Amino acid sequence: MGNNVTEFECKIINRKDVNDMTKPAEISVTQTLGEDLPKEKFDELEKFIDGMETTKGELITILHKAQNIFGYIPSNVQLFVARKLGIPGAEVFGVVSFYSYFTTKPRGKHTISCCMGTACYVRGAGAILEQLKEKLGIESDEITEDGLFTLRNVRCIGACGLAPVVMVDDKVYGRVKVEEIDDILNKYRE
Repeated sequence: MGNNVTEFECKIINRKDVNDMTKPAEISVTQTLGEDLPKEKFDELEKFIDGMETTKGELITILHKAQNIFGYIPSNVQLFVARKLGIPGAEVFGVVSFYSYFTTKPRGKHTISCCMGTACYVRGAGAILEQLKEKLGIESDEITEDGLFTLRNVRCIGACGLAPVVMVDDKVYGRVKVEEIDDILNKYRE
């Protein structure tokens, strides 16, 4: 016989064990995973979702609310949303990772976006980005030590006629020159 397994040597699994293996695990949709975030914030998000007339087609709206509440959308918040909506976590992650508005990492109080689109780039956006990195002491997608700024380089802001463009939060600064960076930053340091 050697090392071949015969049907008599196979372990027989009783029907109860098979049924238990195929049932979904009992989980709490409010249970957090990984990073501990305040339960009050999960409660606020849950109240928002529960208050919606329907959640069908509202994933982006819910993710906007989640980011407003938490400041970003880490994996445990994504899973919370997925569980509440009864959809796969991968679907939520796909939306979060596709749209540049959403972030999975904490951001500073102010987000600085330096446009690196073609019009901005040919008009000096590379030098502006380098100046921002130097003045802030960070690289792109990092937060300053004081938590005041996050620096992002983005593909296009959509204000090509004002190139080169820098946005701080929702304020657009057009035709920016390297020597203006200190003045722009100082407006948000006060």
